[in-house]
Amino acid sequence: MKKRLILLSILAGSLQFSCTDKFDELNTDPNQASEAIFNPNLLLPSAQWKYVESISGYNPMLFQSMWIQAYASTSTGGANYYTNGDKYVLSNNTYSYLDRVWNNAYNAASFAYEMGQLAKRKGSMSNLENIGTIMQIQSLATAADVFGDIPYKEALQGKTTGITRPAYDTQQSVYQDLLTRLEAATVALNTSQTGPTNDAFYGGDVAKWKRYGYSLMLKLAMRLTKVDPTTAKTYAEKAAAGGTFTSVSDDAYLKADLTNGYTNANASALATAADLYQLRWSKTMIDYLKANSDPRLTKIAEVPAAGLQANQAATAGDSTFANQLGLPNGYDLTGGATDITKSPNYPGGTGSGADATPIGKYSRPTSVFRNQSGPLFVLTYAETELLLAEAATRGYSVTGSAATHYKNAVSAGLQSLAKFGTATTISAATADAYATAHPLVTSTALKQINEQYWATTSILQNFIEAWSNWRRSGYPQLTPVNYTGNFSGGNIPRREVYPTGEGSLNAENYKAAVGRLSGGDTWTSRVMVGQIIINFG
Repeated sequence: MKKRLILLSILAGSLQFSCTDKFDELNTDPNQASEAIFNPNLLLPSAQWKYVESISGYNPMLFQSMWIQAYASTSTGGANYYTNGDKYVLSNNTYSYLDRVWNNAYNAASFAYEMGQLAKRKGSMSNLENIGTIMQIQSLATAADVFGDIPYKEALQGKTTGITRPAYDTQQSVYQDLLTRLEAATVALNTSQTGPTNDAFYGGDVAKWKRYGYSLMLKLAMRLTKVDPTTAKTYAEKAAAGGTFTSVSDDAYLKADLTNGYTNANASALATAADLYQLRWSKTMIDYLKANSDPRLTKIAEVPAAGLQANQAATAGDSTFANQLGLPNGYDLTGGATDITKSPNYPGGTGSGADATPIGKYSRPTSVFRNQSGPLFVLTYAETELLLAEAATRGYSVTGSAATHYKNAVSAGLQSLAKFGTATTISAATADAYATAHPLVTSTALKQINEQYWATTSILQNFIEAWSNWRRSGYPQLTPVNYTGNFSGGNIPRREVYPTGEGSLNAENYKAAVGRLSGGDTWTSRVMVGQIIINFG
């Protein structure tokens, strides 16, 4: 990681308005290399790192992880920031966290854009140029998923055209163009030509990048199943024909490196005594894993030792399957009607006297999720196989049956945990046996597929992806929290509001985008991926 990210401290400045004018510093600062001698490969790990930062850390941990009821918390109000997610209630820092997905996604896209442009001008670097396009698409699709309409056609143009206040494009038009560009870039990848160097995902393996491009195409296509089913079918079939991931060895992830300053941001959000105490696995998640006898449960959850002090310490707890208990969302420790002790089937607390805690019997994440050098997942074989299972269920032309793809996905979801370390490793034999024993049932296929997608992406800590697919599919069926003072009218948020600076620094274009949102710039305005059909019959 140190070698791959050597330029990050130099290059990773924050960019406003999705532009690339910061890169002028690269060409004018006498302490920096000129374009003539600069190797664009050196920008690839910066693009990769900024992208994983956009989908990890406090933003998704405080928002999406609890909006989709993977995690839960009894924290309330003020500085207790987990209220943003568990209860949809503002905290002191809510709006500062909002900027992070936007800024990091556009930073990643800017690095990728500049890398691709440099590669194109230098020549003989077509694979790197096309990977730059794929990385842009990955980043901008995430921004569109989270916010809706975004700056797109005029974005990233600060250096070349001087546009620093780009217009917003509709999310649907963005997606349509992303798919067109993604197809061209992926098809153009050539395994007989030189691959990228300094590649933190695949070590320069162009064949893996080609499978990644088609797997990303499949994901983006399936986002459109409700709003543009024709385009969804067309590109899902193209992705399947082109060749998506074939095993867990294709999983796209980046290994963090605390020693050299590249910290796993998800783990950092679980690092303090308050984090250890306040964040628990949700009842929704634990109940799902228990109902399915899922072997991941004992790898990811533990009940802390008795007492307040033990609940605030990193000492390993009890991971016995039967003892795991999820915390219901929407409760607090304030002593009123929503106090956790008033919840149905409250199990009682642990400890006594000053060392007592009412939430001591509820399961928390195990230490693997607190490893600040742990993996950050981008896209996995399990996800692509689940999407292929859904595509087959919908009657799309893909090789293999829905049942086979589902079986592959379930096994892969268990096996991918090994990337967290030996403590979470589930053997291929165990994973395959579990998948065989839990087959796809035709009558409930969409429910099964998308619940598994939710569980797998949540367990791998890719909460924005879990939330985006939930908004599209409607699974799992979640009961919203309606806590006093919430910012979403008692509804699970459908989008994040735009960063606060957009309203003043890019006012005209911001207002035009907000005007297209039914309900304005709110947490519940529907965006494209949120156009689900509320009909579970």
